[in-house]
Formats: sequence, structure tokens, C-alpha cells
Amino acid sequence: MNVHFFPSKRIAFYMAKLFVLRSLAVLAALVIILQTLDLLGESGKILAVEGNGDPELWRYVSLRVPQLVSRFLPFSVLLGTLITLATLNQNSEVVSMKAAGISAHQIIAPLMVASLGIAAFTFVFQERVVTRATAELNRWTKVDYGPVPPDSGTLTDVWVRHGDDIIFAGEVTGKGAATRLANVKVYEREGGTLRAIIEAQRGVPVNQGWRLEQARRFDVTAGTETQAAAIDLPNDAEPDQFTLARVDAGEMDFMTLRAAIADLKVAGRPTGPLEAGLWHKLSGPLSAVLMPLLAGIAAFGLARSGQLFIRAVAGMALGFAYFVVDNFALAMGNFGAYPPVLAAWAPFFLFLLIGETVLVRTEE
Repeated sequence: MNVHFFPSKRIAFYMAKLFVLRSLAVLAALVIILQTLDLLGESGKILAVEGNGDPELWRYVSLRVPQLVSRFLPFSVLLGTLITLATLNQNSEVVSMKAAGISAHQIIAPLMVASLGIAAFTFVFQERVVTRATAELNRWTKVDYGPVPPDSGTLTDVWVRHGDDIIFAGEVTGKGAATRLANVKVYEREGGTLRAIIEAQRGVPVNQGWRLEQARRFDVTAGTETQAAAIDLPNDAEPDQFTLARVDAGEMDFMTLRAAIADLKVAGRPTGPLEAGLWHKLSGPLSAVLMPLLAGIAAFGLARSGQLFIRAVAGMALGFAYFVVDNFALAMGNFGAYPPVLAAWAPFFLFLLIGETVLVRTEE
């Protein structure tokens, strides 16, 4: 019996080549179909803006395709694995390899190594292409596919909750001690009951609080209003709570998101959903490694016994079950029901054990 982890070099290369080519073919078909359907739904909105034409349609396609590739690459790996293994089984090539003493793990091994390369490509592609395309597409959709103003670093309509108080800033500029708020409204609450509303033209950070300039305060209990050139608000809300009020994991690469999470922790902001998104940037691409293991059931069993179709469906069901559980766990992490690390990694290791169990049972 062959005691090596891989079969011969020729067989390993042959299977890896079949697997990669079929996965890429499935990915291309999925992206073309889905992009066509998506463009049909969005083209009316894009062309409704005066001055937009074919260049804007192609711009939308260039920004949307990276998202589709990143999202459906694991699905393509699953389907590519099923097509490869079912074809090898139907042509009795798996039987020949088993007769030569090659085990089930050795048959799947070249596919898993190739999928590891696909996972590495997916991670780099997400970091360098998808995050930038997502950020640009989000900015474009916010202006309804019109001209995108240059990024000035100004945030608008920022809400921050600090204790019972709620603070609204129409504009936020600067960073750290240089943070400046404009069109500020402070809703002072006690035990959930609104006590006062403060409106100010500007807000600047001072020692252990904020100075609100050109302000007026309305006392809800007394029904009176007072005006002042400045009101010192003893509120220890950090400036980073305003400048980091909008952090989108999909728009940031791994290191940038990690730094943003650290800043949010210092500012006392909750970071659970962002941490789940951070870890999912690693576990998501690695899901491609699971697909050959979950779809491996399609490679074994006699094709002429009539069970090949059932085995292929079972492999597809295992693969799609992983994506369902993965999305569910990530949603639970975003709601705070699961710890971030558990939300990102539990589905991966769960289905790794399931796939290995199925493969061992099949080999026995």
C-alpha cells in the first residue's frame, strides 16, 4: 500500500488540474449569470441620473464583479469538486486508483492542496481588490449613482450613545484632540427619561468633557430655555467615538480593521460584530479547503450501482449546509449571542470534523 500522503506526482497534478479548471469554469458561469441579472435590476437607477451612460454601467460592473467573485468562489469550489469527483467515479478512474492501493485521503489530498492555494488567492483578492471596490461602490450608491464628491474626511449625521445620553453631530471633522463637531444636539436622559436638550453650533473636546459653543439648553421638566455663548458638558465621550462611528468590516483590509477595533476598544465602543468580521476574513477564504472534504463522498461507491447521483446530492447538501450554518453563526455574532471567535471559526471546525468522519466511514 502507498503510505505517502499524496498519490503519485502525475496523478496528483492530473486531479488538481481537473479540479481547478472545473472550479474556474463554474465560477465564470455563476459570475456572468449573476452579474447580468444584477445589472438588469440596477441599470435603470444608473441611467436615470443625467449624464450617465455606458461608461457608468461598465464602472458598476467593474465594482460589482469582485464582490461576486469573492462571495461565490467557495460555491464554485464545491461544485467544481463534485463535477471532478463524479466524473472520475463514472469513468472508473477512482476504482483504478483504489485498486492501486491509493486511499480515500490520498485521492482527496491533491484537491485540498489546490483549494488551499485558492483560499490564499481569495484572501489576497479580498484584501487588495474587494475591500476597495466595496468602499467605492458604497459611496456611489449613497449618492444614487450620481457624481461622487471627493473624500474630505468629513462624517455626517453621526449618532453616539454615551451612558444614558445621546449625542448627535451633523458634521464631524478632524481626529483626536483636533476633532470638531458641528450642528450638535445632546439629549440628556436619566433612567431613560429625557431631562434636557442642548443644541449648539460647534463642539470641541476639552479636559474631561466637551465645550459646546453658541448653545441653548431646553429643560424638559421646567419647560424653560436658556442660551449661552458656551456650555461645558462634563461628558467623557472620547473623540474617537465620533470619528469611528462608522466602521464597515467589508470596506477595510485585515490590518486596518484590526487597528480600528483597537481604537474603538480604547474609546469604550462595542466591537463584537467587527471582531467577528475580522476573524471571518480568515475563516471565510479557508472554507474553500473544506469543499473537497465535504464533496468527497461523490468519489466513492460504484457508479453503476445507481448511487452516484445520490452521493453527489449528499455532497452538495453538506457543502450548502456549511454556508447556511456559517451565515447563521456570523449573524449570531453580530447580534452578540456568540463570541466573535466562536461565530467565525465554529462552523469551519464543525464541518471539518463532519467531512473527515464521512470520509473515514466511506473509506471503511
